[in-house]
Amino acid sequence: MNDSGDAPMDRYRRFRELHGSGCFVIPNPWDIGSTRLLAQLGFPALATTSSGFAWSQGRPDNHVALEDVLIHFRTIAAAVDVPVNGDFEGGFAIEPAGVHDNVAAAAATGVAGLSIEDSTGDAADPLFDFELSVERIRAARRAIDDSGRGIQLTGRSEGFIVGRPDLPETIRRLTAYAEAGADCLYAPGIRTRDTITAVVRAVAPKPVNVLVGSNFTTVAELTEAGVRRISVGGALARTAWSGFLTAAREIAAQGTFAALSNAVPGAEMDGFFA
Repeated sequence: MNDSGDAPMDRYRRFRELHGSGCFVIPNPWDIGSTRLLAQLGFPALATTSSGFAWSQGRPDNHVALEDVLIHFRTIAAAVDVPVNGDFEGGFAIEPAGVHDNVAAAAATGVAGLSIEDSTGDAADPLFDFELSVERIRAARRAIDDSGRGIQLTGRSEGFIVGRPDLPETIRRLTAYAEAGADCLYAPGIRTRDTITAVVRAVAPKPVNVLVGSNFTTVAELTEAGVRRISVGGALARTAWSGFLTAAREIAAQGTFAALSNAVPGAEMDGFFA
């Protein structure tokens, strides 16, 4: 495990190499335990999840302070030897100068990758203006380059999950983000084969990340479509919370404990962390 503030250079290199060919799954842990367990299962890289982390802190998604996220990045990156990508939401700033400064801080946490999204959090106007969005990616790119680390920058366009499922506009934004310096492109919410293939072709040869939060596809199908990276966002955290809530609600409502019989044995859990 890495116990320094910075990831070794080979983790930056390995993360870039993973995007060079083929397709890999980058699951999303939310604390040290889930991080170490996923690494033990053999995943070659991991990614933080803003929602999963927020829920672990008793907060809704996108309601965690920048300093807490930076500490989280450092903690997760130091917990394992595999590369970690940081979900940096919208860069915790609107203007490019603020994005630059915050990305510079995130680049020093040991993560091998960072993602910047273009959603505003305003339901009435959910995406940043196109030109501003591009400048925000350029600012993130400059901060990463200035850091001297080989951090992978992912440009995200959120239209499909904020009520603006416009494929031509999504492609326009992703191609502009690629030109502005994003190494990997990501449009969470795209689900059909035609949509995914259109995005892959539009930004080629740069790699595309696809979010899988339900049983609508397989690794084999996404590999065939040309996808290079598959993440699951907060889905693993939601799955864990589902088991917790099922058991807790049964106890509270019925006074019975049947759901607890489905739990992983304590000895097995201890074995993971021994």
